[in-house]
Amino acid sequence: MAKIQILDEHIANQIAAGEVVERPSSVVKELVENAIDAGSTKVDVMVEEGGLMSIRVTDNGSGIEPEDCETAFYRHATSKLSSGRDLFQIRSLGFRGEALPSIAAVAKVQLISASSDSGLGYKVSIEGGKLKESEAAPAPKGTDLVIRELFYNTPARLKYMKTIQTELGHISDVMYRQALAHPEIGFSLRHNGNALLQTPGNGDLLQVIAAIYGNNAARAMVPIEYEDPDYTLRGFIGRPDLTRSNRNAISTVVNGRYIRNTGLQQAILRGYHTLLPIGRYPLVVLQLTMHPSLVDVNVHPAKLEVRFSKEGELNTFVETAVKGALSQHVLIPQVVKQQIGKGDSRSVIQEQFSFPSPSQAPVDTANRQEFIHSGNSAPVSGSPSREGSTAGGQGQGMDVPSVSSSMSQVRSPQVREGAAAGYAAGAGAGGSYNQKGWQNEVRTSALPKPEHIERLYESPAEAPQVPQFPELTLIGQHHGTYLIANNDTGLYLIDQHAAHERVNYEYYYEKFGSPADASQELLLPITLEFTPSDSEKLKDRLHWFESAGVILEHFGGQTFRVVSHPYWFPKGEEAAIIEEMADWVLNERSIDLAKIREKSSILCSCKASIKANQKLTQEEAVTLLRRLAACRQPYTCPHGRPIVVSFSTYDLEKLFKRVM
Repeated sequence: MAKIQILDEHIANQIAAGEVVERPSSVVKELVENAIDAGSTKVDVMVEEGGLMSIRVTDNGSGIEPEDCETAFYRHATSKLSSGRDLFQIRSLGFRGEALPSIAAVAKVQLISASSDSGLGYKVSIEGGKLKESEAAPAPKGTDLVIRELFYNTPARLKYMKTIQTELGHISDVMYRQALAHPEIGFSLRHNGNALLQTPGNGDLLQVIAAIYGNNAARAMVPIEYEDPDYTLRGFIGRPDLTRSNRNAISTVVNGRYIRNTGLQQAILRGYHTLLPIGRYPLVVLQLTMHPSLVDVNVHPAKLEVRFSKEGELNTFVETAVKGALSQHVLIPQVVKQQIGKGDSRSVIQEQFSFPSPSQAPVDTANRQEFIHSGNSAPVSGSPSREGSTAGGQGQGMDVPSVSSSMSQVRSPQVREGAAAGYAAGAGAGGSYNQKGWQNEVRTSALPKPEHIERLYESPAEAPQVPQFPELTLIGQHHGTYLIANNDTGLYLIDQHAAHERVNYEYYYEKFGSPADASQELLLPITLEFTPSDSEKLKDRLHWFESAGVILEHFGGQTFRVVSHPYWFPKGEEAAIIEEMADWVLNERSIDLAKIREKSSILCSCKASIKANQKLTQEEAVTLLRRLAACRQPYTCPHGRPIVVSFSTYDLEKLFKRVM
């Protein structure tokens, strides 16, 4: 007797529904995508009890012809494919013809649709996959689909639904992605009568971002636009100070379809390269357009994952575009963010006080000698500073030991070379001293443009003008940790350790490009010991140390010895750096030369940098700022922490109630 039989169509539909209709958000996704494919300019979604009781999707699209309304609920019924060749150049969001029959198999469905403005449409009612009603009905042009009692006939699946808030969260996420993918469509979402989302549908992506993530997030977005013969990229990426604790705020859209792709996400994160703190992720909305033949969307039941024909080239394209967009903006976070309404006149109350003139003002001679450098500014040439624009008495005064003694503690090769090395970066400077303290202006107008910006364009002349690091007048040092500076726009605080780390990182990153050339043999090898298990693992990974210019040899048992390393390793920190390198090599799953170079540069830069609570002389502070301004990315340390924060003049006036 035959054991193999054909499943009943109703059972087959219920099984298929398990692939397409995982939860209420799956229903919303399929129906909204159908509405988009129908050319809708307005899509309204109303759900009740997290979508388990009711889901209603109404659109103003092309509608369905009366004779097609029943056919639309047959399996694999579609108007979007006509031959096998169409699978290789899919231009629509839906194409398999599985959504409606799968949904109808596990719910009570009512469809009313009209393909013209005559006011006459057609209605179809289906319960559990069985046709209950089919007749003409009045309807405006478009489609109105109501899904009730989802999973009412599959209690086992209903049992595993999460809470109402969880299911609503998934539905909201689907609507957010669709709105970001199609800013030209007006979307709305209501739950139990409460409005959760409303987008204008005017094509302005930034307004959609504001509707979803808020106005402050929208203000912190950076536009991105880049293209080559194969790809076009548009969208917005968040500034480094706008981060999230997970990757959910990274939205990638390919040909109008929201997709999840690990390679693209990694390319985006590489584009931020050292701008993000560890464990933080940016807010990104990227819209990629490419020929349909370059992407295969038919590899995932829910069509969330896709396969690219030239994935490596695409990832490089995205990484380069993100780097270029970020490099065109000054990425200094503003500490105080004021929201100003349209009617805010920013009225200013200016109170006047009578201060004694400089000649009459009492002077604390001892404190003044501690704060200034021999009563003179640094011997540099350039434009004079804005005399009297700042007060040197703010913060903690700078101790001024001899340059030689203080610079011995500043281990960076750039800063250690003294002021002359800093000036060689191409920055002019001017300084002056008055009764209020020493001031020194750090100019950045002549600093070189980051090289990777010019590489984005065929010729350097086509490259956009990259915003320069602000021209600052150095005022002083606070608690031996933060440098204080200002300019016409406001007040700036600079974390001296983070700044020095960035300077050192870019120095060491260049050096680690060819570390073997600088490797020197040690007269007294450094010995390191590891656990037995780590020792066995380390024996097979010694070649990675060699790629960083470190020759590490097994010396027997659990002991290894370092016989050579690059001469420019931070003095006194060689053993600590190599131990941390070993710890990283032992625990990292995937290692390559780029990661070795990156990690080694970060380790050296951290060990070589000045620390908090370390006072700097005027020359050291000015040199550090000049070297920072000459960096390719002077806004974050290698770990992604901000280097500079600012208080605008308006922020300060607001804090002191001078602006009402």
